[in-house]
Amino acid sequence: MIAKEKVVEALRKVYDPEIPVNVYDLGLIYNINVEGRKVRIKMTMTAPGCPLGLYLPAMVEDAVRSGVPGVEDVEVEVVWDPPWTPLRITEEGRRQLKQIYGVDIVEEWLKRSEAQQPPG
Repeated sequence: MIAKEKVVEALRKVYDPEIPVNVYDLGLIYNINVEGRKVRIKMTMTAPGCPLGLYLPAMVEDAVRSGVPGVEDVEVEVVWDPPWTPLRITEEGRRQLKQIYGVDIVEEWLKRSEAQQPPG
């Protein structure tokens, strides 16, 4: 049996070229299902028009195939529901982004979201 932790470890080696955080900690991975030697992954992109939409899923598949011993089959499905938001970023991802940019991306996103709410 393949350990889900090994799949996560492999996914943490795949980086979004536009954002210096791996796809797992960026919150792009919605679901990992391991059945025997088969791995099924549901993931998303940061935006529907993401230019990496054709490449990132292939990078995820390759990372799992080559980085997790015993895997025979990998299926990566891109989903758009629910839409990605910064709230999906893990604590580790938030730490990395804060170290790079000097602000907590999630806190900033929440402030802007609240500011756009109609009074009521």
